[in-house]
Amino acid sequence: MKTLLTTLAVAALLAPAAHAQKLAAAKVPAAAAAAFRQHFPGVKSVKWEKEGADYEAEFVQGKAEMSAVITAAGVLKETETEMPVAQLPAPVQKALATYYKAAKVTEAAKIVTAATGATTYEAEISQAGQHRDVLFRADGTEVKP
Repeated sequence: MKTLLTTLAVAALLAPAAHAQKLAAAKVPAAAAAAFRQHFPGVKSVKWEKEGADYEAEFVQGKAEMSAVITAAGVLKETETEMPVAQLPAPVQKALATYYKAAKVTEAAKIVTAATGATTYEAEISQAGQHRDVLFRADGTEVKP
């Protein structure tokens, strides 16, 4: 019983480290905040998280829910725009139906890498109570981590 309680206590302590951490706007480096304002000038409300060494801004632009990953030095790394699952490119939908037929696609997003302009599509799948994200190129090729 002590082993189980110790294991649960350690897991509870480590769990927050595995996820992005909420961050007050005042804790965001000035260069990252300035880069955000430069790339998304009309956005009024932003929620910040620390994601590894980078900073992620979550916001709404127009009617789209978005996020942007920015380095502490103010370099925009990528943007992610949520989208309806039905708007995923047809080859991505076909790949999901072929390789993840037992899974339900619960969310979808378009990710654009700022440095290259490369676009990938993210699908959150749910299967047997487990959720995970899978990435695809527009041609339906799965991008492995």
